Amino acid sequence: MKDADINKMMNLLSHTPLLNESMKKHTTFGIGGNAACYVYPHSQTELSQLLSFCQSHAISVFFAGSGSNLLVSDDGFDGVVISLQKTFKSLEISAEGIINVDSGVMLGNMVKIAIRENIKGLESLIGVPGTVGGALIMNAGAYGSEISNYFDAATTITMLGEIKNYSQGDIEFSYRDSTFPKNEILVNATFICEKGEPEIIQIQRVIASQKRKDHQPLKFRSAGSIFKNPNSKIAAGLLIDKAGLKGYRSGNAEISSKHANFILNLGGALAEDVLKLIRMAQEEVAKQFNVKLELEVRLLGFSSTIIKEFAHA
Repeated sequence: MKDADINKMMNLLSHTPLLNESMKKHTTFGIGGNAACYVYPHSQTELSQLLSFCQSHAISVFFAGSGSNLLVSDDGFDGVVISLQKTFKSLEISAEGIINVDSGVMLGNMVKIAIRENIKGLESLIGVPGTVGGALIMNAGAYGSEISNYFDAATTITMLGEIKNYSQGDIEFSYRDSTFPKNEILVNATFICEKGEPEIIQIQRVIASQKRKDHQPLKFRSAGSIFKNPNSKIAAGLLIDKAGLKGYRSGNAEISSKHANFILNLGGALAEDVLKLIRMAQEEVAKQFNVKLELEVRLLGFSSTIIKEFAHA
């Protein structure tokens, strides 16, 4: 980014953005180079002005959420990374079980509060990382439940700074995907849930938490599941396991020996190490089982050639 553009942009903000900021600090992977500018907008007005400015000045923008399913290039990102994690934090739950929540609220926090209010159905999402906004856009789910099951309405802001509203019938959801426009940032959502029996809700919460502890490698940094499951009957992790790739390493990155759909940062891993393991998994699974594995994690700062190769392999 040009210094002149950064100075002009700073005049729009009520706070000082993070400049030349290491993305290692902002991803669960703990991997990646620096972003030219990292911003936590303080209001919808400020966010609208920021997006409009970036659009008019041809500045690249990336919506990061909490960085829980993100792999950043070792070369970083020459643009503006926007996160609502620390500033869009409103959460209200009505007596009837209607949840109105800003997209920067952590999904796990929303689920914990919902459980405390005896709302049923969200228990399986208790350990899913990320913000509510990111979870809804990618239709996060676990153990048979998806967040879209309870979706009612949402508000977004376009790259031109315009506010748009969506209702349930406007958005289509599929496995780890939705039709929310990729060039809009989700700022608020409403979910319609139901009250349940506290004892049953707690039992379901404990079961989901234990499954996660038993089957996922939680001791090392990762981005969660690397690949989408090919379909409801085939798990990506099982295919990678059967391909004999558990425990394979490149540098300080490793295909987890506990869950093969996780790639771990054992400490100081590089993005190029992770890409090597991703490529290996895709090639071996395609070779042995004739199945194409598609990435669930997002890529930032890589060349168009790399993104084309990996995003829809």
